[in-house]
Amino acid sequence: MERLYVGSGARVKVLGVCDTYEGNLNRGKDRVQTMGKNTPQTYVDYQALLSNRDINTVIIATPEHLHFEMTMAAIKAGKNIYIEKPLAHTIEEGEKILAAARQSNSVIQVGTQNRSNSLYSMAKQMIQQGMIGNCHYVRAFWYRNALPNGAPAWRYTIPNDANEQNTDWKRFLGSAPSRPFDKQRYYQWRLYWDYSGGISTDLLVHQTDITNFVMGKTVPLSCMASGGIYRWTDPGDDRDVPDTLSAIYEYPSKFHINYSCYFGNDQYGYGEQFLGDEGTVEVLNRQVLTFAPQKFGGKAPAHVAARKETRLELPGNDNLAVEAHLRNLIDAVQGKAQLVAPVEVGQQAAISGHLATLSLRNRKMVTWDEQARKYSYV
Repeated sequence: MERLYVGSGARVKVLGVCDTYEGNLNRGKDRVQTMGKNTPQTYVDYQALLSNRDINTVIIATPEHLHFEMTMAAIKAGKNIYIEKPLAHTIEEGEKILAAARQSNSVIQVGTQNRSNSLYSMAKQMIQQGMIGNCHYVRAFWYRNALPNGAPAWRYTIPNDANEQNTDWKRFLGSAPSRPFDKQRYYQWRLYWDYSGGISTDLLVHQTDITNFVMGKTVPLSCMASGGIYRWTDPGDDRDVPDTLSAIYEYPSKFHINYSCYFGNDQYGYGEQFLGDEGTVEVLNRQVLTFAPQKFGGKAPAHVAARKETRLELPGNDNLAVEAHLRNLIDAVQGKAQLVAPVEVGQQAAISGHLATLSLRNRKMVTWDEQARKYSYV
């Protein structure tokens, strides 16, 4: 919400906030009162919010397993939508959202905000200009770490006052399997398959998506993933999703993505390396872009040797990208721009993430048939 106000505050008025935890609901109300200078209506039931005809656009920033039902309901209600990635919890749910969106007048932006990051637009332009020659290989990575007594990989702090009276557990569960109230599952939902795709759909999806954007790709032909819970193995830690993941993607036209993520070392941070036969473009932590020509052992062709190494740093650029992504939605709603990440692109991004999850959990290579819109195991 802060990024919305900072980037587009003069153009929007937040009329309602909705959350199933009373503390978050109160904070959201306070944030609107402070930054928007108005008092919003508060809701626990998102359907009640959608029934407010004065609201024309909603932001869905909920656990992944709720994306489908909320997005479908918002489309039915005729709302414009900013839906956080992944588009849905499964490929099949995403396909249903895609079909419903195409039959509606809703303007839908998916929260893959790297597409609104100026450094990735610059990388795309450099590669299109031939700065790295032919590129058949991209290496993407996201590394994190934490102290055991800190916040071990998605173990977010649980509010001291959290209880069944101020946390609507039933609404949180939605269509997920019924179970008794569990604070960890509610406040640390990214760690459980019932509500999350883990690394694949929370982190990887950003990086395969931006590779698609930079390189002009859409969906892979296949994915082979492996990993597990290697770092956070304390007996009291009941997480489902892995803290270690590697995934290999094959695309048409001889193109390959090598992805890795590990929650036990953050030395190399977050980034993508676009490796061409004449040079490399690298984007790190969404804030640094570097270019280096190939040296060829001191015998580089003249046109390659003439290229100069480049380094550009833009601190805070990630926040600017989120602001630009939200602003693009507003422009599109007002008929002033085309969406940067429409629902079709959001589903392409989600497919890559889900293929990695499917491969990991079934220990098999997964292939994608774009014409049939189906996956299968090899």
